[in-house]
Amino acid sequence: MNILILGGGGREHALAWAFAQNPKCDRLFCAPGNAGIGEEATCVALDILDGGKLLEFVRENDVEFVMVGPEAPLAEGVADALRAGGVATFGPGREAARLEASKAFTKEICAASGAPTAASETFTDADAAHAYVAAKGAPIVVKADGLAAGKGVTVAESVAEAEAALDAIFAEGPGARVVIEEFMTGEEASLFVLADGEELLILGTAQDHKRAFDGDKGPNTGGMGAYSPAPVMTREVTERAIAEIVRPTLAEMVRRGTPYQGVLYVGLMIEAGAPRLVEYNVRFGDPEAQVLAMRLGAQLLDACLACATGALGEARANFADDHAMTVVIAANGYPGEVQRGEAIGLAEAADPRVKVFHAGTKTVDGELVSNGGRVLNATARAASLAEARALAYGAAQAVDWPGGFFRRDIGWRALARD
Repeated sequence: MNILILGGGGREHALAWAFAQNPKCDRLFCAPGNAGIGEEATCVALDILDGGKLLEFVRENDVEFVMVGPEAPLAEGVADALRAGGVATFGPGREAARLEASKAFTKEICAASGAPTAASETFTDADAAHAYVAAKGAPIVVKADGLAAGKGVTVAESVAEAEAALDAIFAEGPGARVVIEEFMTGEEASLFVLADGEELLILGTAQDHKRAFDGDKGPNTGGMGAYSPAPVMTREVTERAIAEIVRPTLAEMVRRGTPYQGVLYVGLMIEAGAPRLVEYNVRFGDPEAQVLAMRLGAQLLDACLACATGALGEARANFADDHAMTVVIAANGYPGEVQRGEAIGLAEAADPRVKVFHAGTKTVDGELVSNGGRVLNATARAASLAEARALAYGAAQAVDWPGGFFRRDIGWRALARD
């Protein structure tokens, strides 16, 4: 079959790499793609927010399956437009995508379904929000209500930091909304579940590293590295998360007439074996998709197809007994202003367990150059996390790019358990 992936980051490169290994994939397109994705797929210049134009491309190129990678097209209703045109599409419709597009909506769903989460209040008035923070004190969590590419959350360790976050959100102008939450303690992890409106399939677990620098210091980012599986997500914790959070949420979405179809990325805080919801995302994480793809390989396409066609009850996710880690190589200055167009020297790894996924790259006159904040993902799988870590860091260190940096402690929490 012909397949179209929407997006152009490290997540989409990992999906393209996995899909291309599956014999069901005859021809693979990606819009807009990047330099690395171009090795797996035909990159096409399309507006991924324009459902009508995408539908035209799909019909002209006999595309039978569309994978929507990023959250923005989902929030715009692109999946609705494609499904209305008769195309098997992976990703929730606009209404269901509000689970990520509006943190206030997620709180509403949690209240209705009884899913455990942090106590919170939602504000549209800046003065009221500031007064609430002053009364509650710190630490406290400030979240912009809308999409923010994984960077709209401030875990404020002081009232001053929380007030600065509020000022930044309300400076966006009329219509700004903010969710202010209690600070939850525990260990954070992610659970990935496929849902087709009726059935669900547990796809895997992972842990991300949000802070820019070693020791979990510095500003929040879109993610500086990840590993899978997450040791804290034991069978018991996973079963509780499914029973207490995921199934009640999915049932509430069905009750509202907006059944959820796609991957549900469940961010959790675990304390004393009890999971509470941090947030939902309605797409694969980035960089979590990279480690899941490394562990699942070609069968990832089978699972996603089953999800998109209502056949999830027959699908399985058979992980090998292995581990995976990815190390993000970012441009100096990230998550702030960065230089683009810097030459990168990159050789394909000889070890089939190692892959460097491209996130922010492009080719200029035949030369690979940087084109973003997070630029490459050095990724590896192995029988143990320690071995996967050694392979991933070996790949990261082999990249010839003076303008890049990466954290040196990805996986520290899990490795400390060994």
